[in-house]
Amino acid sequence: MGSMFRSEEVALVQLFLPTAAAYACVSQLGELGLVEFRDLNASVSAFQRRFVVDVRRCEELEKTFTFLQEEVRQAGLTLPLPEGALPAPLPRDLLRIQEETDRLAQELRDVRGNRQALRAQLHQLQLHSAVLGQGHGPLLAASHTDGPLERTPLLQSPGGPHQDLRVNFVAGAVEPHKAAALERLLWRACHGFLIASFRDMEQQLEGPVTGEPATWVTFLISYWGEQIGQKIRKITDCFHCHVFPFVEQEEARRAALQQLRQQSQELQEVLGETEHFLSQVLGRVQTLLPPWQVQIRKMKAVYLALNQCSVSTTHKCLIGEAWCATRDLPTLQQALQGSSSEAGVSAVVHRIPCRDMPPTLIRTNRFTASFQGIVDAYGVGRYQEVNPAPYTIITFPFLFAVMFGDVGHGLLMFLFALAMVLAENRPAVKTARNEIWRTFFEGRYLLLLMGLFSIYTGFIYNECFSCATAVFPSGWSVAAMANQSGWSDAFLAQQPLLSLDPNVTGVFLGPYPFGIDPVWSLAVNHLSFLNSFKMKMSVILGVTHMTFGVVLGVFNHMHFGQWHRLLLETLPELVFLLGLFGYLVFLVAYKWLRVTAASAASAPSILILFINMFLFSSSPTNRPLFSGQEVVQPTLVVLALAMVPVLLLGTPLFLHREHRRCYSRRRQQPDKDTAGLLDLPDTSLASQGSDEEKAGCPGDQAEAEFVLSEVFMHQAIHTIEFCLGCISNTASYLRLWALSLAHAQLSQVLWAMVMRAGLSLGGEMGVAAVVLVPVFAAFAVMTVAILLVMEGLSAFLHALRLHWVEFQNKFYSGTGYKLSPFTFAVEGE
Repeated sequence: MGSMFRSEEVALVQLFLPTAAAYACVSQLGELGLVEFRDLNASVSAFQRRFVVDVRRCEELEKTFTFLQEEVRQAGLTLPLPEGALPAPLPRDLLRIQEETDRLAQELRDVRGNRQALRAQLHQLQLHSAVLGQGHGPLLAASHTDGPLERTPLLQSPGGPHQDLRVNFVAGAVEPHKAAALERLLWRACHGFLIASFRDMEQQLEGPVTGEPATWVTFLISYWGEQIGQKIRKITDCFHCHVFPFVEQEEARRAALQQLRQQSQELQEVLGETEHFLSQVLGRVQTLLPPWQVQIRKMKAVYLALNQCSVSTTHKCLIGEAWCATRDLPTLQQALQGSSSEAGVSAVVHRIPCRDMPPTLIRTNRFTASFQGIVDAYGVGRYQEVNPAPYTIITFPFLFAVMFGDVGHGLLMFLFALAMVLAENRPAVKTARNEIWRTFFEGRYLLLLMGLFSIYTGFIYNECFSCATAVFPSGWSVAAMANQSGWSDAFLAQQPLLSLDPNVTGVFLGPYPFGIDPVWSLAVNHLSFLNSFKMKMSVILGVTHMTFGVVLGVFNHMHFGQWHRLLLETLPELVFLLGLFGYLVFLVAYKWLRVTAASAASAPSILILFINMFLFSSSPTNRPLFSGQEVVQPTLVVLALAMVPVLLLGTPLFLHREHRRCYSRRRQQPDKDTAGLLDLPDTSLASQGSDEEKAGCPGDQAEAEFVLSEVFMHQAIHTIEFCLGCISNTASYLRLWALSLAHAQLSQVLWAMVMRAGLSLGGEMGVAAVVLVPVFAAFAVMTVAILLVMEGLSAFLHALRLHWVEFQNKFYSGTGYKLSPFTFAVEGE
């Protein structure tokens, strides 16, 4: 079978890589993604491996790359995606990349440091200019008189040693949220021996660190006395104020202000050149960093893979082991020969036998990937086990559609998925990082089939936004009932509800061509009819689904050569399942086919019949459905119960007998050596089953590993889970019925509450055209939000649960592990 229906054959290969060409060979293998390396140095610490120094150099480079990437992000720029396929760089190119990276990082540090210093200097000049430019009122006018008045104290002292002190000034700027506290503290600390003036700046200045604009507050403090001046300076230092020298003369102050403005202009020109040079450096980083990131990640991955290889005794080659698909072995050999041709010694690869269970390899494409992901969610299948993903392509959307059957809602889901499928190759869609969008996009083909199957089941249920559609003529005739029943005008006026009797000739003309007859949407017993129909349909689908899972196990037993399981497990499982629940399906189908409308009133209840079957009794009020039923039902129950000990004891006893026979054969032929590991055929790989199957393998290892108690315990768990699972899982499939009815009723309630109520209100008010648009908008929003999202998600989760019912304990063990090839596909490309 193909790899989609069964995992591919995987072989364990041994690689002999020349030391000079080992890097090139592993790099080529990473590009192809063919093999999964086994760690031959598991007992060696990561710090003691051969290429640990090279790995550290790559990690140091990645740290520098992170710094450069952060600098680009802070500048408001983005790194473009690398173009084309970039191979892993040669080891000699690593020094060049490291030097250029360090040079770029150092240039960025220097330029950003210079820009920061220039911005801080420019900020100081602008603050100084603002302090000198804002006059602060009469303080300046009072301080610019000529003659002896310049030394007159601002606050006249009554006399004493301080009468000759002159007025001094402290000018600066403070942040606005500190201005009030600064003014209050100055007044309290200096006891009023000062005059302070605070003013907001007319223009906002950019912060030298954050770059955000802020309005500073300038202040001018006049005081006399040296001790007061020391207090003022200490207080301004504590508030981190910018204090500048203040010139008292008007002429000198204007000259200083002019000089400051000229220096600011020159500094802005220098800062502009610095910004231009910084943009050039960032441009080079944008060009060089993306390919370097990809190449260094690839180089690091190559060295990590080489660390998993062992060194030969001659130190001339590296020896590695890897899992590889059998059909990829020729490609692997060609890749190694091409990569090692320049070294003069060709790399060698050959298969080696192995008793370990190989990994599972199932190739997928964009269509099957989502379905394979659903299967892998239950656990990865064992090597060469039947893969249920191809069958899931049909069964999963169909089970979802049974619960979500509506033509309108299915069409909306189908169109949404179709839009994603048509736009899947657009770069903007593929590179989107939104997690919710990625979830929907990766399952676009699954949503497409879910919507398509929902349209199909919607036609069967005859529901389109909870409304029935008359695509074909109804199979019921009211005219025949009126003509033959003698309905008069008085009878019609007294009867609010009318009943159609299918026993009257001409009333029931025949079954509806496809789906449910639309006349049922007008019936009072519409819900009862759908309850009966969907409940029985759910049981039929559930038993069919579980039987299909058991039958698929036949292919596993045949492939692994476990023929005894066909007789000791598969056959008892089928007898148990079909003898009980298959018989229930038979009763449903038999009653549908044999019971007519005339005998429907006296037809027996299937539920009572099924209960009496397990009680080995009969009900006088519930007659048998067919002749001989009293004998068939107890026979089936006894036969099903007899299969339980067969399931429980059959396989362990058979394996124990095989083990004893192999052991006796080896005792009788002691001189005959057991075949060595290298002599074992490759079929031993395909025969790797569960642990209890090792009893049939030759060799002392199988003898030591076979323990009857463990085999019996494993089989007991399997038997209990299967028998109880058949009962609980059949009940679990009733959620198909429950979710389908819930969706239909919720759709009907939404239609009645929104559409009918809105349209009737609009008709009463005479503004139907005005009311129509918001009513349709509300119905559309609630349909998408409630029915498509909430109900759809609920049905999706229930479909997942029902598929777990099929896989678990039927044929799918989920005890394997995936083949994870060494590839660069996730390393940045």
